[in-house]
Amino acid sequence: MAVQLLITDRNLVVQGDPLIGWRGLDATLKFNEPASGSVTLTAYPEVMAQLQPGNRMAVVRDGSIWCAGPMEIPTDFTWSVSGDGGEADPGRVVVNFTDDLATIAGYITWPTPANAWTAQPANQWRAIPSANSETIIRTLVNENCGPGARTERRVPHLVLDGVTGAGSSTSVSTRFEPLLDTCRRVALAGGRIGFRTRQVGNQIMFGCYQPADLTATARFSAGLGNLRYLGFKQSAPTITHALVAGTEPESGTTGRTYVQVADSTAAGNWWRVEKYVDSSEANDSAGELTAAGTVEIADGAAPIELSTVTVDTEDLKAGRDFGLGDKVTIALPTGLEVADLVRSIHLQAEPDSGEYITTLVGSPEASTDPQMVRVIRTLGRRLGRLETR
Repeated sequence: MAVQLLITDRNLVVQGDPLIGWRGLDATLKFNEPASGSVTLTAYPEVMAQLQPGNRMAVVRDGSIWCAGPMEIPTDFTWSVSGDGGEADPGRVVVNFTDDLATIAGYITWPTPANAWTAQPANQWRAIPSANSETIIRTLVNENCGPGARTERRVPHLVLDGVTGAGSSTSVSTRFEPLLDTCRRVALAGGRIGFRTRQVGNQIMFGCYQPADLTATARFSAGLGNLRYLGFKQSAPTITHALVAGTEPESGTTGRTYVQVADSTAAGNWWRVEKYVDSSEANDSAGELTAAGTVEIADGAAPIELSTVTVDTEDLKAGRDFGLGDKVTIALPTGLEVADLVRSIHLQAEPDSGEYITTLVGSPEASTDPQMVRVIRTLGRRLGRLETR
């Protein structure tokens, strides 16, 4: 069997032999989001002894760690005298786990990360003006939970991966936001880059990368036998011109800063759609206002809702020929071809029947937050700005 399951403690020390008696492994890697996974185990005593709070699950595929991270629900145990549903002696236990991005997701951005919580300033944001998006994301992670963070905030064994040069210049200011929300915002505004964690030896490495344009080589269609489901919907843009306004000026200061961010292609293909973007929660630099407009444009310009389920073939395999965030081509039965991003890679495995890999490309649910979630996040940033006044 190409898949093995290992349990480690929080220091990445393996706790026993590879797990036996497992079935129903289901794990999904996601682009710029924590993974999700579950597995059903036979509740042998030696297995149950490893399922302790704080321990981690490592999914090893073909000799390499495919997904590793904390167990969110280490024990969901059931037993019945009749043994219905495979619950006879010694019972069964379902384990839910994620990857190490979930640990980083538990942090918020501090205005002054070097200071104690009780010494955080009341009128200051953490601002990083005009820097490469990879640099900004690495800095935010490093100072809030990485090796450069205060001792009590460091994630054990978390280090920064090598610099890849991914992304473009952008800006950010943040205050008490969920750390991964801020990273996603920077990644989108600064070149749509990706970030991830990976376990290498006794280290958890966090790094950024530039997804590849594989539209010419990674192709999915019914004729190629690698497309199982397809849904496609194209709509008019909800925004082509983001008209961004900065902080309201105080008495005796200079006027308010205004920046326009436009998608000229969408406006030319459809029509001009303006949207006023109140970015008073942002730093008043032109770079950060531009970033705010870029995020708005990405959310609403000429939306194409594409949802697919693809499968691995010998000619095209997830992880080997394409990865999370890469742009691939979907050939519709109508003759139209659509390019979109790989949003998630889903592994299902059974010890007897082997593994099954599917890929989601362009799923609206995976690619964008629901409107209410975006509103709540925006309000959170604005409330932080109000606190500083």
